[in-house]
Amino acid sequence: MKTIFFPDQTINDGTYVATIGFFDGVHQGHQFLMERLRREAAERGMRSMAITFESHPRQVVQGGWKPELLTDLHEKLRLLKATDIDTVVVLRFNRQMAAFSARDFMQLMYERLGVRVLLTGYDNRFGHNRAEGFEDYQCYGRELGIEVLCGDALAIGKQNVSSSYVRQLLKEGNIEETNYCLGRPYSISGEVVHGEQIGRTIGFPTANLQPDNEKLIPVDGVYAVIVDIDDEIRKPGIMNIGTRPTFNGTSRTLETNLLEPVGDLYDHRLTIHFIARLRDEQPFPSAEALAEQIQKDKKQAEEILSNYQL
Repeated sequence: MKTIFFPDQTINDGTYVATIGFFDGVHQGHQFLMERLRREAAERGMRSMAITFESHPRQVVQGGWKPELLTDLHEKLRLLKATDIDTVVVLRFNRQMAAFSARDFMQLMYERLGVRVLLTGYDNRFGHNRAEGFEDYQCYGRELGIEVLCGDALAIGKQNVSSSYVRQLLKEGNIEETNYCLGRPYSISGEVVHGEQIGRTIGFPTANLQPDNEKLIPVDGVYAVIVDIDDEIRKPGIMNIGTRPTFNGTSRTLETNLLEPVGDLYDHRLTIHFIARLRDEQPFPSAEALAEQIQKDKKQAEEILSNYQL
């Protein structure tokens, strides 16, 4: 897959069937769209292209707005590459682009990116204030020489798979449905930093994760997870997200206890893959009662994770 950062880089290697969107999560709905994109391109003897954004457009339009991302740019590009499309164009979105109408965008696609067929997502809108829709795109396409097609939604039961739906599931703690919609376990990454080391005092040392900015953290609770250490070692574990109410904590922490200890993890980078939510975070009457529950959590996690190939 070729990756082009526009307008810093240009493209002139033929004509394309393209789709445009932020594609946060590259979930199964996006994968379904990319499959059709490849098919439409092959039928026309063209190449396939996904046009996406380096950062969320709302960060430019609404200064100070903080996204709740399912994938950062590096992760998104890696997942798009796995769909086997030919090219990804990453738009370095700025205030000038924010003022573009949908027709302006389509003219840019035609003149600068070689787009001759545009496949839109079933609910996707682009251009200033997202004011125009599919019929407008078709009208502009006839003027510019772009055939415009509308993609279909991918539904799970009665629910269309979308990035907003996945975010809702994560905020509810529904990890199984989240992972089904994504087609993979949801993950967050970050560095291990020094914490208060409370876990050591009750026999369960934990790695305190400082997560990368902007990715959505699942709702508080205890999770069965798979942990990648520096992208070299993979181990099963449990993660507690919350404020540690048994110890009257107030700040939110993300603490991982490996089922198979590997030694000091300070300053190492972890990627946490969420497999299942075990329970809510809750206060216990004593440290001993908490330790007893953590032992039960670990046993439950071992049973769940035994079905996964590490």
